[in-house]
Amino acid sequence: MNPTIVSRFRRGASFTGEHLDLSGTVVQLKALTPGQGAALKLLSDGDRDDTELAAAVTALDGETGLLRWHMLFRGLNVSGLIEHAVRVTGEADETGRAGEAGRAGEAGEITGITARLRLVGRGTTLLAPAPAGPARLSRFAEARVVDGTLTLQAPGRHLAVELAPRAAGLLGELANWSTGVPAPVLRLLATAGLLAPGGPEDDVETTERSHAQWHPGDLAFHARTRTPASAPGYGGTHPLGDRFPPEPVSPPPAGTRTVALPVPDLERIAAADPSLTEVLERRRSIRAHDTEAPITLDQLGELLYRSLRRRGTMTGSDGQELADRPYPSGGAVHELEVYPLVTACEGVPAGLWHYATDRHELELVAEPCKATAALVSEARGAAMLEADPQVVLLVAARFGRVMWKYETVAYPLVLKHVGVLYQTLYLVATAMNLAVCGLGGGDSAAFATASGRDPLLEGTVGELVLGSRPRMEG
Repeated sequence: MNPTIVSRFRRGASFTGEHLDLSGTVVQLKALTPGQGAALKLLSDGDRDDTELAAAVTALDGETGLLRWHMLFRGLNVSGLIEHAVRVTGEADETGRAGEAGRAGEAGEITGITARLRLVGRGTTLLAPAPAGPARLSRFAEARVVDGTLTLQAPGRHLAVELAPRAAGLLGELANWSTGVPAPVLRLLATAGLLAPGGPEDDVETTERSHAQWHPGDLAFHARTRTPASAPGYGGTHPLGDRFPPEPVSPPPAGTRTVALPVPDLERIAAADPSLTEVLERRRSIRAHDTEAPITLDQLGELLYRSLRRRGTMTGSDGQELADRPYPSGGAVHELEVYPLVTACEGVPAGLWHYATDRHELELVAEPCKATAALVSEARGAAMLEADPQVVLLVAARFGRVMWKYETVAYPLVLKHVGVLYQTLYLVATAMNLAVCGLGGGDSAAFATASGRDPLLEGTVGELVLGSRPRMEG
């Protein structure tokens, strides 16, 4: 087997003979020699190894033209304009297998691309050297299918490595420290940051705190959403705009049974409320409720009105319906919906309800049942309550409201919105002298069972328990 590094222009880039075309953007290359032009044309036509490129340069520019070519080629790599791949040529063994780099092939000559280094963000494509000793995949490496190809990427890296089917066995080989992988493949993996640093006697990913403290999923999520150069689609890119219409600002009615909530007098409340500083200083999580005097319909309605009601709607320049509520939301999309799960509230029957922010009323989603009981039990345990919480505020996200407009930052925005909603509910509940406690986790599957909602379209992303403040709390 003979694995060799080959190169070509990255996808979306080509050489016309006079200039570079970068997806419609023209870049002039000044003072090109005939040999450089010939080599650039080869890179535009497909994968070429260094020998082929050097031969094209020397045929027209002589040996002295190679230094200038190498400088130009390095500049193209620094600019992220080149893709590199491993091309395998050779003879398969008598069993029809192609050895380490080509795990599936017919007897006789085989050829093809085993692995390809792709630019998926912004940065250089200069190749790194292969490790001198044993190599292992980083425990943070992610493998996923992209456009029908198995693709590896490390968190925060702007490069990815695509693997052909014949190279799938390399993943198993590199699950532990190995010397059995061809150096050209290791060069691509090292360049993309996919190999573990150190070695068998110095496994940095387990011995150093900076690496050991991170779970791979957490680091991947953090890097994808906080390192714009490592992924395309940062910000409001409308990734689904050409395939689906935006979701309306109001969800469909949850049911026919409703409870109207009284509208509080905000002027009277503003005159009587404690100061913001006082509320901030008093704010804390209270994990007990007054069982003899549960929260009332008026109190629940006031809390929801002051924290969540829709104060107005508008239409964005992209045609998406937007909303105005008391707490902030990125792009004013306001994807969060609150489902009060009531066990004891004077004036509200027990059950799972949805708060309609536009109408300021509760809609019955589910009567008390095994599924709602499971949600209550889980919230009770998470809040360490001695009795069932009077109300569990289940915070759900209509994901399409955000994901229609945003791409890499979509889910992080949802979580940020949950945070500001938590604080809003905490402050209003504190000002109202109610007991509130935010929970650190919940069960989206249990909510889906109780509500009948598709968890990929609308799922819980936060929970709080709410009730009357025990008398001893004052």
